[in-house]
Amino acid sequence: MSQNSASSAPASRRRLRLGMVGGGPGAFIGAVHRIAARLDDRYELVAGALSSDPERARAAGAELFLAPDRCYTDFRAMAAAEAARPDGIDVVAIVTPNHLHYPMATAFLEAGIHVICDKPLVNTVEEAEALVALVRETGLVFVLTHNYSGYPMIRQARAMVAAGALGALRVIQAEYAQDWLATAVEQSGQKQAVWRTDPTRGGVAGSIGDIGTHAFHLAEFVSGLRCTALAADLQSFVPGRRLDDNAHILMRYESGVRGTLWASQVCTGTTNGLRLRLFGEAGGLDWHQEQPNELRFTPLGGPTRIIQRAGPESLPEATDISRLPAGHPEGYLEGFAQIYRDAADRIAAALEGRQAPTEAPLPTVEDGLRGVHFIHGVVESSRRDAAWVSLPAP
Repeated sequence: MSQNSASSAPASRRRLRLGMVGGGPGAFIGAVHRIAARLDDRYELVAGALSSDPERARAAGAELFLAPDRCYTDFRAMAAAEAARPDGIDVVAIVTPNHLHYPMATAFLEAGIHVICDKPLVNTVEEAEALVALVRETGLVFVLTHNYSGYPMIRQARAMVAAGALGALRVIQAEYAQDWLATAVEQSGQKQAVWRTDPTRGGVAGSIGDIGTHAFHLAEFVSGLRCTALAADLQSFVPGRRLDDNAHILMRYESGVRGTLWASQVCTGTTNGLRLRLFGEAGGLDWHQEQPNELRFTPLGGPTRIIQRAGPESLPEATDISRLPAGHPEGYLEGFAQIYRDAADRIAAALEGRQAPTEAPLPTVEDGLRGVHFIHGVVESSRRDAAWVSLPAP
């Protein structure tokens, strides 16, 4: 273990009591959240509404060693009961299909409970704006799990751009390609595909809402710039599919920077091809999620250098969140865990009435609103034959 903040004592007096809504039997992302929450030993899962079916809820809770009286079948009952307990949950993780995020987040915020929510935030702009207002009104911590922003080399890239290593930015290229929806797997009943291709649960967009929002958030997170306008062309290549499975988008950012964003879930031969490239007057950066521990930096007129996580050129922004020495791979789970760890620092500070030890760059409810505006802007642009659509200023 490298000597960094990952190995230091927790910045709180106890583990946070965590509840979970969704994430029951057959739910991939629920298990990911639970692993992430436990990786740094900052949380203890004590309650859950893992299924609306009483028998399944009890069975799922028993598998996770939850007390029978804390295995709920209704999220509103869970919020009320946990808020009334002296040992009630401090924070809830919402890991359900998109259409349930708004009522669930609202219920827990109104009960005075902090929230960690899967992305995208919600399905409509009106819901997103209402959540922003509620978070500001309550003063509670609300974190959105854009997990890729927790990767050390993404934090390194962000720091390098902010320090001027690339000079003035010119071009941002983001892409996220997969192939798991290359056929109509939703018609076979595949659980993850069924809700993601259903407009009543997934919202107005398919691949854009599922993975395009990750690419959008990452481009803004690393560059420090906001997209001001976009022109989009959406496709649904698989016959009968009701939501997009491919998108090509032109992007205009602040300061005259230009970019593109490509998201696709029908690209045969790709698995999780998230990539971000930034080009400035003095150099360029290139990062691939499938090689997450490396960042390629090419200064103008110089050779390409491969910066390794926890290596000699790794900045504190990366080394301080590295859990393993160089040469030992870190990736998806650790990225999620970093979001959870940063959230724990902020939530513990709020509970104990003190300042958080660091202001980590966590994805917030405002970032969620940005993502919802992006989704709806893309859909509107594509409906208007790739017309330019402006995005609201943050």
